[in-house]
Amino acid sequence: MKNKIRLSILDQSMIPQGKNAKESIEETIATARMADELGYYRFWLSEHHNSSSIGGSVPEVLLARIGNETKDMRIGSGGVMLPNHSALKIAESFRMLEVLYPNRIDLGIGRAPGGDRITASILNPSNNFSEESYRTQLDYLQVFFRDMAETQYGKMLAIPQADTIPEQWILSSTGGSASIASRYGMGLAIAKFINGNVSPSIVEVYKENFVYNLNLPKPEILVAVFAICSDSETRAKELRKLYDYMLAKFEKGQFEKLPSYEQIADYQFDEFELASIERNKGKVISGTPSQVKEQIMQIANDFQAGEIMVSTATHSFEERRKSFELIIKEFKN
Repeated sequence: MKNKIRLSILDQSMIPQGKNAKESIEETIATARMADELGYYRFWLSEHHNSSSIGGSVPEVLLARIGNETKDMRIGSGGVMLPNHSALKIAESFRMLEVLYPNRIDLGIGRAPGGDRITASILNPSNNFSEESYRTQLDYLQVFFRDMAETQYGKMLAIPQADTIPEQWILSSTGGSASIASRYGMGLAIAKFINGNVSPSIVEVYKENFVYNLNLPKPEILVAVFAICSDSETRAKELRKLYDYMLAKFEKGQFEKLPSYEQIADYQFDEFELASIERNKGKVISGTPSQVKEQIMQIANDFQAGEIMVSTATHSFEERRKSFELIIKEFKN
């Protein structure tokens, strides 16, 4: 691809107003097929819990379907929230995917709850939310993927055994997780859509401390960001307002289903929301194809990233599909 920037997609299966979870999952599957046909490099799914506005809770299950619906692009989690699970269960789930779709599977790993802490505690009652426990789980994963686990009773295998290992990535919005990615020689996925003010300096920490050949032969960096693109500058601004509305409501703890722009066209932001919009502006890029491309290239340059992953939420699936089409077409021109 021209400019040597890989383009990928993060899909959160967000549920617009007037639609249900089944419809949002069907749209995720349709988006994956489209992304594969358009030439996107990878397609990741997120893990969220206890939310009526997001349909994606078990990426490893949906990936089994998406792998069968696509041919070329890599597919994976963006990410599995490891403290919510046992390391053995995740190793077996992603080994199964690797057996089904060899050399196409990514295991993006995060440590956030993927919702509220009460739900996370119920998902995994042994979760103490400590970094030490998280690192221990990462250690276990490596052992299970390499068939090196043993107890006093003998070997313990993560089934099915596989000839290949999923490509592993650490999700990070701060410097702490960047150092963890370095330690395990994993890819670094920078979640700019979560922390719009994340500093590019975490890339230096990652590169300087990267342990080679534990997982990847060299440091790999991708940056994930919200993006909305339209061939109409006016419409792009309208859809940007929808993002501003959504993120401002999130900061108020109001996780409502996504409305259409027409429903909020006359909405007036209060002072708190205007401050929220200013705080969150780094999470979102928007505009016409040339404007979005320029912003993508700037992010790639700032973070020394070879890949940008875009996440797009609109009420209309057609507008969402069109946004993905316009972005990748602009990079192919």
